[in-house]
Amino acid sequence: MAPLNLHLMASIFGILGTVGSFLVYLAPIPTFYWIYKKKSTYGFPSLPYSVALFSAMLTLYYAFLKTHSMIIIAINSLGILIETGYLVLFMIYAPPKSRIFTAKFLGLFNVLGFGLIVLCTCLIPNDFLRLKIVGWVTIVFNVGVFAAPLTILKHVIKTKSCEFMSFSLSLSLTLCAVLWFFYGLLIRDLFIAAPNVLGFIFGIVQMMMFYIYRKSTRKAGLPIDSLNDQTLSTNRRVAVLENADMRVAMTIIDIGTQIQLKAGDAKKSVKTDDHENQLPKQGRPEDKGSPTTALGLTLRRASI
Repeated sequence: MAPLNLHLMASIFGILGTVGSFLVYLAPIPTFYWIYKKKSTYGFPSLPYSVALFSAMLTLYYAFLKTHSMIIIAINSLGILIETGYLVLFMIYAPPKSRIFTAKFLGLFNVLGFGLIVLCTCLIPNDFLRLKIVGWVTIVFNVGVFAAPLTILKHVIKTKSCEFMSFSLSLSLTLCAVLWFFYGLLIRDLFIAAPNVLGFIFGIVQMMMFYIYRKSTRKAGLPIDSLNDQTLSTNRRVAVLENADMRVAMTIIDIGTQIQLKAGDAKKSVKTDDHENQLPKQGRPEDKGSPTTALGLTLRRASI
């Protein structure tokens, strides 16, 4: 009866872990919908999604080598499809520099690296040894999945704002780590249980950072948990990022607005041109309000 209870509990934790992981995979959908809507990535990193894709590929390979692993196969197959969709959308709207970096990373790790791992391990005649080696490699990159979101912590500490952190996503990752840890423990699989211990620790660290800088984010008037609530307007996003290219864009808009205003004033003054032409040249007032002068003043102001 005891083995049956353990098997039942393992199945329950496996199903709950699968549901939780599926929801975690879907969590970035609002972010990528916002990217699609704005036609720009606005500095969002692709590294977490690239690492997650690589980890799902490795775990799927491990599950194929291990018997009775349909739960692992199912969730990682879905993960590969979802992460691939995210990366395709990112590549479409990312700036050239980010696109090149993402393409190089995918080519080096997800194609070449994964291919070499599969090729080298297939040459191992001992099935148990092959499974063990693939398991250890999987542990390393599963830890990378939990550690990859920590790359944004540098930005959080620098700006003292958790605007680009998602508390719900960090909480979901932590809960999933707990579920998969107990699943691996119950089926006595070290390669599933071990990385989720570190995953739990990394999740706690992210939530602590969110708690520390939560007040700073509110003082700045920024929304909490913005990755799941992409309601910021474009102008507020630009203000938060403080990107030099964005400031140039706003300056150009300012220039265009002033030119339009001055052009409208010029049309109103057409009727007085004949009268002004009759005045002596030295008696004419200086045209300080011309579009050219306004353009020059705006450019000088932008260069400060």
